[in-house]
Amino acid sequence: MKSALRNANHLFFATRSLLNPRLPHSRLLVVRLPCSTLSSFGMASGESPALHSSPSVEDQFKEFRNQLEESGSLRERIRMVVNDIESTSRLIQASLLLLHQSRPVPEVLEDAKTQIEVLRERYNQLAEIVRGCPGQYYRYHGDWRSETQTVVSLLAFRYWLESGNLLLHSQAQEELGLNNSDFNLDIEDYLIGICFMSNEMPRYVVNRVTAGDYDCPRKVLKFLTDLHAAFRMLNLRNDFLRKKFDGLKYDLRRVEEVYYDVKIRGLAASGDPMQEQDAKEGQS
Repeated sequence: MKSALRNANHLFFATRSLLNPRLPHSRLLVVRLPCSTLSSFGMASGESPALHSSPSVEDQFKEFRNQLEESGSLRERIRMVVNDIESTSRLIQASLLLLHQSRPVPEVLEDAKTQIEVLRERYNQLAEIVRGCPGQYYRYHGDWRSETQTVVSLLAFRYWLESGNLLLHSQAQEELGLNNSDFNLDIEDYLIGICFMSNEMPRYVVNRVTAGDYDCPRKVLKFLTDLHAAFRMLNLRNDFLRKKFDGLKYDLRRVEEVYYDVKIRGLAASGDPMQEQDAKEGQS
């Protein structure tokens, strides 16, 4: 840059001397040339530009580009499997909704069972993809989290219809074939799915009472009361899971209203539903 400035000054002085030889050298004005002009002088003298990316920066961003392309390709593969999981869960949900139309429970459960086999295959495919990038489970977990919560809610509702009990976390993992430590069922996803399952209970109770099953509110009330008490053992923060737990409390209240309405009308057995259930279990 300094050599370019000296060349520019010499050129200016020589030009001024030729045009006006009488002008003293001391009276010549020094003109500051623009940077672009100086750069052109530097280029003409064979100097390289000053602004260039260093090789280390270029290598770094090339590596970033490769990592982003690999991550995008992996997410695309995950998304394809997750779409299949979502489609299968919709079929299960459509089967279980037939319960609200007084369809026989065994028939509905059998239709849902065939789709659970498909779900197990899809989760095995998903596990194989994620195992290809060890230690990255929670990096991609959000891509299938919502769908898994819905699946857990459907499995839990189906299991309750069969047994009247809560589907445990280990049982849900077994249903989906997720017994591997590298790819398992997240505890929070399981809990949120259980809360989603409780949302179906008030509607189910109302429809069963309409169909003449006046003992259904008592059984559902007992189940939701125990589930609510179990959730209260957890130290829940103000997050999405806490909001879903608040929804469970409202579901419990709605079932209580149906139960007390049936009881007041004299259609249900007298006595506290929890005490009756405990007495029946003690006799058995």
